[in-house]
Amino acid sequence: MLTHAFIGDEGRTIELDWEDGARTRFHAMWLRDNALDDKTRSAGNGQRLITILDIPADTRIGAASIKGGALEVSFAPEGKTVSFPASWLSANAYDRDAARQSGWTGGEIRRWTKATMQNSVPRAGYGAASRDRNVLREWLSAVRAYGFAVMDGLPTESGALCKVSDLFGYIRETNYGRWFEVRAEVNPSNLAYTNLGLQAHTDNPYRDPVPTLQILSCIENTVDGGESSVVDGFAVAAALQAENPEGFRLLSSCSARFEYAGSSGVRLQSKRPMIELGPDGELICIRFNNRSLAPTVDVPFADMDAYYKAYRRFAELIEDPSFEVTFKLEPGQAFIVDNTRVMHARKAFSGTGKRWLQGCYADKDGLLSTLAAIEHGFKEAAE
Repeated sequence: MLTHAFIGDEGRTIELDWEDGARTRFHAMWLRDNALDDKTRSAGNGQRLITILDIPADTRIGAASIKGGALEVSFAPEGKTVSFPASWLSANAYDRDAARQSGWTGGEIRRWTKATMQNSVPRAGYGAASRDRNVLREWLSAVRAYGFAVMDGLPTESGALCKVSDLFGYIRETNYGRWFEVRAEVNPSNLAYTNLGLQAHTDNPYRDPVPTLQILSCIENTVDGGESSVVDGFAVAAALQAENPEGFRLLSSCSARFEYAGSSGVRLQSKRPMIELGPDGELICIRFNNRSLAPTVDVPFADMDAYYKAYRRFAELIEDPSFEVTFKLEPGQAFIVDNTRVMHARKAFSGTGKRWLQGCYADKDGLLSTLAAIEHGFKEAAE
């Protein structure tokens, strides 16, 4: 609960005292820009109705008081009075000495290895997830936390993977189509369509933006081998950083180039680091795909040797069995991966029997939006 408010710096800042003895400061311009009144924010969707240029550059706090547990502020020269709930001020305070958590999602992500995840692969039944919002919430939350999850009980028919994406969002159509077939072909346009094993990788690093989710669904699988595996790229990147900080710096600060030109009329290219960081050092994205890596030309000559050593070590860690979780998809099962984080692989399989999977891409913002909406609804119901 707020106890006192003190205007400082000729109205440019305000200092708040709390019942627990804490003290926080806010800038007048920040408070005005984030005002919660219906002239500043849409009551329907919360979006701003003004731009920063609509706010006077010499905005000051002319008066402030605490009323009913909220902070009431009058801004000059507008003469506008706005109320800020104490809970909102506490949740959005930026004046703090404690180490800041990286990014928006750092606290929700759980890095994992084989030891922690092999016997606890997150999964849900499609029927239950489609009927029960709590089951769906737990499954989506697992994707957010661990970057992958399995879904059972899908129809063993072409296009069934769309039912998974329909639970939270929309399919992202590409040059491969709304979805694509993953089974052996005689002269494939992509190595995914053979019975060879595939190194752990992220999909389509040559796209900008890269597809953020991938779904793979099994319709038929009677071959020997062909197990699917996943690797937490964030856990591997953290291991590389601990072991070789300079190598991590090179892979995260120097751009790699990726390209794909395997289909007529398609030439896809992107230039991004293998390990992408946010301005605050948060891990944003892993791009790792040896099949699509173009010549690296954005690393200085003096650093190229060290860069390739770091790339090799990153690959060795990715191939380390201690990071790999393996499972075999049965007909009617699908798995989803966060393609900005979790690499997936496939073991080689025999030429006898049949292995028919279908894959598609979707967008993580839809999944996170659906999850946030469900969580918000549960919170409101609890209150």
